[in-house]
Amino acid sequence: MEAVSSVPPQLGAKSIMSQRWSDASFLHWRVSPDQVARYMPEGCVPDIVDGSAWVGLIAFQMSRSAFFGGPPIPWLGDFPEVNVRLYSVDRLGRRGVVFLSLEASHLLPVLCARAFFGLKYQWASMAIERQNGQISYSTRRHGNREVRSNLIVEPQSNGIESLPENEQASAVALTARWAFHQRHLGRTLYCRNFHEPWPLRTARLVSLDDQLLAAAGFEGLAAREPDSVLYAHAVDTVFAAPISL
Repeated sequence: MEAVSSVPPQLGAKSIMSQRWSDASFLHWRVSPDQVARYMPEGCVPDIVDGSAWVGLIAFQMSRSAFFGGPPIPWLGDFPEVNVRLYSVDRLGRRGVVFLSLEASHLLPVLCARAFFGLKYQWASMAIERQNGQISYSTRRHGNREVRSNLIVEPQSNGIESLPENEQASAVALTARWAFHQRHLGRTLYCRNFHEPWPLRTARLVSLDDQLLAAAGFEGLAAREPDSVLYAHAVDTVFAAPISL
């Protein structure tokens, strides 16, 4: 099995897409492996981190989207995203994430991601605001306005080095994910990405009013305090073409 490391392995193939991810907030809850096993694509099992499976609610700003080495696409490739994700290991020992939902504010990228990768993108009305050292993320899904999330975090000045050792290790294991697994058209896809290590900082959850977790199958989880709250300013990432598992 791949070792967990904050240092990414090389992409190993030609990049087909690049993006910048900024103002990224990571909220994570411990759950039992049985709760997430049924969501794993064929050929994958839950990745156990510090004795638990985990559910993540991740919010960030996507920008500078470009394809095949071309220039960034103005406007269309620049939008907020909020996703609900799980953590996987495939039969070759490669770690990844499994997306249960991904909210995005531009319809064309939603349609393309669903068609080409099978990713469960949803078109939503979204905003990110920064005020008084806090960052707020809001999303409301088109076609089902009850599925929404309003999240406010306050990044702290401390890096994850200030956390206990087991929490440092968990922070790396839950964010240093260099691929996703996705079932699409009868195949399990494995899609690699590469970016510099996340510049992780601790963060404080100010408020959370969320229905995305419940809509993804985790009713009541948002009412619990997250077991981990982290923030990172920005990374630039590139993706390789997906391959079949």
